[in-house]
Amino acid sequence: MKTDVEELSPTRVKLTIEVPFEELKPSLDQAYREVAKQVRVPGFRPGKVPPRVIDQRIGRGAVLEQAINDAVPQLYSKAVAEHEVVPLGQPDIEVTQLDDGKELAFTAEVDVRPQFELPALDTIAVTVENAEVSPDQVEEYLTGLRERFASLKNVERPAQAGDFVSIDLAASVDGEPVEDAQATGVSYEVGTDSMLDGLDDALAGMSAGESKTFTAELAGGKNVGMEADVQVTVNSVKVKELPGLDDEFAQSASEFDTVGELRAATREQLEGMRKSGQAGQARERALEAVLEQVEMPLPDRIVELEIDQRRQNLQAQLDRAGLTLKDYLESSGQTQAKLDADFDSDARRSVKAGFILDKLAADEELKVTGEQLSAYVSEQAYRMGVAPDRLAQQLSDNGQLPALAGDVLRSNALRLLAEKARIVDEAGRPVYVSADEPDTAEEDDDVEDEDADES
Repeated sequence: MKTDVEELSPTRVKLTIEVPFEELKPSLDQAYREVAKQVRVPGFRPGKVPPRVIDQRIGRGAVLEQAINDAVPQLYSKAVAEHEVVPLGQPDIEVTQLDDGKELAFTAEVDVRPQFELPALDTIAVTVENAEVSPDQVEEYLTGLRERFASLKNVERPAQAGDFVSIDLAASVDGEPVEDAQATGVSYEVGTDSMLDGLDDALAGMSAGESKTFTAELAGGKNVGMEADVQVTVNSVKVKELPGLDDEFAQSASEFDTVGELRAATREQLEGMRKSGQAGQARERALEAVLEQVEMPLPDRIVELEIDQRRQNLQAQLDRAGLTLKDYLESSGQTQAKLDADFDSDARRSVKAGFILDKLAADEELKVTGEQLSAYVSEQAYRMGVAPDRLAQQLSDNGQLPALAGDVLRSNALRLLAEKARIVDEAGRPVYVSADEPDTAEEDDDVEDEDADES
């Protein structure tokens, strides 16, 4: 077999493979055996039809086609290995010569990883947020905890912002009741402006037992978008009462006996969360710093596949929500052109980040342990709500475990990048990130999607 490789661009090559016909004999023999099993010729048992009879009855062309379909992938793989080409995705194959009995020649064009150099990792410098927790932040958390244990108490006064009211709503259009716009006993927090336009203004100053009519545009149902007269009746007005921040509350809301112990534990918990957040920020910002420093051409086809995947993911989310793309664009205030530009930008960043992390993993000879892969599968199973063993078997059956191992390898590379970079907090103090710590952040999710395209 004679092979040659030509660089069509920094991200695409063309392999030319020429094969003497005798090297196709194993594939040709296999093709004859397969065809012999499928044809029925009087006087011959199934599977025992001689090649010359197959040529007469079926035609040698059909056998050649099957033999070539069998041989070309194997010959392509040998050529790729010989020239140390790392292909991305499937090649475009073209048979350029088929001289029966003499030679087979074909070309294979395929995308490849671009060549680039990484900066010295210890020159990467990024800043992350401080991990210290202020007394105000502790009190804010404790207030939120008290909110969870709050109770509602009836008050005999007009409603005001922040009150909780029980209301009945009845909408009508041109004097006719709107059947799907009637509700009773609805609990609503005054001032949140989260239901109907004009409702908060109508409720302000109303007391239990009072009714008022206002005009609003219907937000759903058969009459969506139509102006309707809405009558609101207040059944009750309640205020939220928070429990006192004392030892009794500490004992009922936590495992601590005193509010002092609860406050100290809260500070420790928040600081732990912020330190974990520092690690996530370090990874994200270190990767962003490398992205800014490294220039590389990107394979157009791989970028397009990534864009298509993002479009499909968005459409799947909209389908589950019962929305159209037009609905999404209107609600998000975007245009189709802006959405397409965002897809393109995000896809290019994702593909580029993937190349960087793959090269870092190769340069540093990083590996994926069985424990890491098992932990990753378990995490994905938890997110999907399925048993880890079942997911692992499904991934194995579908041949997806190598792609998952690639995801884990990139996570390992990302953690190593943050470990070797110079990280400081906003006060200028060094922040140390261990490459062995669990990857609790999700900033690298967007560099995983193209793995399925790189085969």
